[in-house]
Amino acid sequence: MTLGVDVGGTFTDLAHWDGSLLHIGKTSSTADQSEGVITGARDLLGDAAVPTFLHGTTVATNALLERRGVRTALVTDVGFAHLIEIGRQDRHSLYDSFVDRPAPLVDRPGRFEVAPDDPAAVDDLLERLAAYDPGAVAISFLYGYEDPTAERHLAERIRQHLDVAVSTSHVVSGEFREFERLSTTVLNAYLTPVVAGYLRRLRDRAADADLPHNIEVMRSSGGLMSIDAASELPAAVLLSGPAGGVVASAALGRALDLPHVVSFDMGGTSTDVCRIDDGRPDVAYERAIDGLPCRLPAVAIHTVGAGGGSIGWVDGGGALRVGPHSAGADPGPACYGRGGTDATVTDAHLLVGRIDPAGNLAGTVELDADAAERALTDLGDRAGLDARATALGIIEVAEAHMARAIRVVSVEEGADPRDAVLVSFGGAGGLHATSLARGLQMAGVVIPPYAGVFSAFGLLLSPRRADRARSTPLAEAQIDDLARLADEVADDARTELSGDDVTISLLLDVRYVGQAHETAVTYDPGDDWATIAERFHVAHHERNGFARPGDPIEVVTVRAEATAPAALTWDDVPAIEPTGDPHRGRRQVTTADGAVDADVWWRPGLRPGDEITGPAIIEEREATTYLAPDERAIVHASGALEVSW
Repeated sequence: MTLGVDVGGTFTDLAHWDGSLLHIGKTSSTADQSEGVITGARDLLGDAAVPTFLHGTTVATNALLERRGVRTALVTDVGFAHLIEIGRQDRHSLYDSFVDRPAPLVDRPGRFEVAPDDPAAVDDLLERLAAYDPGAVAISFLYGYEDPTAERHLAERIRQHLDVAVSTSHVVSGEFREFERLSTTVLNAYLTPVVAGYLRRLRDRAADADLPHNIEVMRSSGGLMSIDAASELPAAVLLSGPAGGVVASAALGRALDLPHVVSFDMGGTSTDVCRIDDGRPDVAYERAIDGLPCRLPAVAIHTVGAGGGSIGWVDGGGALRVGPHSAGADPGPACYGRGGTDATVTDAHLLVGRIDPAGNLAGTVELDADAAERALTDLGDRAGLDARATALGIIEVAEAHMARAIRVVSVEEGADPRDAVLVSFGGAGGLHATSLARGLQMAGVVIPPYAGVFSAFGLLLSPRRADRARSTPLAEAQIDDLARLADEVADDARTELSGDDVTISLLLDVRYVGQAHETAVTYDPGDDWATIAERFHVAHHERNGFARPGDPIEVVTVRAEATAPAALTWDDVPAIEPTGDPHRGRRQVTTADGAVDADVWWRPGLRPGDEITGPAIIEEREATTYLAPDERAIVHASGALEVSW
């Protein structure tokens, strides 16, 4: 029996597996996420008890985006204190002279240099740190990944002298490349008190509510870690929220035998997309979060600020724009009736008829159609459009952002979106999925069961996971050293997970000798150099469009992914039992080609094999799906909707 709770910017989603049935729920998110988590959990569970509590959270992400971390000090080698500001030469926008790099998380007075083998210098450093009074300290020496002794000793001295959280680079990111490792270590230190404080409050509230306090937290790489580990390594949970949906999409893709899938998660604040090939999500081993490098494994999600709560506005040239600012949960879109006056994507769908004005979002939020129309009329006056044209414009602009995001994880990564199926979920995903897929000529759309809480459901399907990496350059003559290092890294990853049923996957970061970037390839113990090279040439060609089989290669990093079984598998969940008459009448929907009468269907009443043709609206408590004319959906045995045209 397991409870999964995933917190988004607008709603908190819940999924409870009682051993035989899946129960789902949704509640509004709160300023302190732990309050909404516990309230929603107790409402869903009633008097039931669960031994396992899984959690996906955006606390770390929000704290970074809003710069709400703590005053952080950086300690590094003499001469390298300003590396965090110098960074790399690459620019986010090469031809935009007005784009600046994000400000470092540590200002100049907070950067300290020290020779760690000089006792007098270390004593002086401790005094200067005390005078600076940081809330956290990051230690990153140039060769800390190779020999962590100096970092360990200095961290112990700082902990004895100051009551602060200390992050060391060999623990946070034990890999080469000093700038990225330093940036990740600073990021971790900056977030540690905030994330640890949140998780501590959550654990205390869970105990008071008779919920398990040994909570497991979703990590960015698509697995679960203990609450204590997450408190010490918050940089590993920066994508905790959307990762659950990616895991669930991969499981659905395997269940439906779909080799290429793009997960599309549209919530209230943002849209997250990720490419999944052969049942394995694309994993990035370095990415920038709000412009700051983070060298920790994460599912390769691309996020855009286009969600149900994204606000429409008019720029200086009179053009209609959408996002990235969101109305959030409070006050929320104008139609929530909580005092919001800005027109949002949700207001647009309500006005054009895709959302039932007499319905309740998630069964809890009553909608005010008049407030939505007032907000859209006001925005339309500034754009020179009437309210309905403004609503259609908001939907079109939002979809342009989403389509661009899908291209980023497909076309820009060398993958053809025409080969992939769009797995769409989130409360608002089904309202846009078919339009996006058709525009990109994708192979089809699948709306999974439990679409409105799919990320929370994904927590139940997620394995416990540990990631380890060790950097050292290895050439063909060192193939025996590679095998020994792989064993060491695998054993290190395995020790973090209890139990005997642990699976180890090994990967190598490989590059052509002298190349500035690497490509990850799988590694099986016993592989010879020719096998490694062949895998690398193929992967390099797929990603970059070329390969040089005659050039020598080198391995620079060995990675291990340790996983333990998830709470349940896709096959464990029984098929949904249809109840009642699924047809709920008809409703007029405004489209770009004029008004159409759409059939309204209640998804829990649909049976496997049922076919629905558009125009149609398929409603469920937590989400809504819209089918345009000439689109059709067939109900799969799993309860998923397979949409084609």
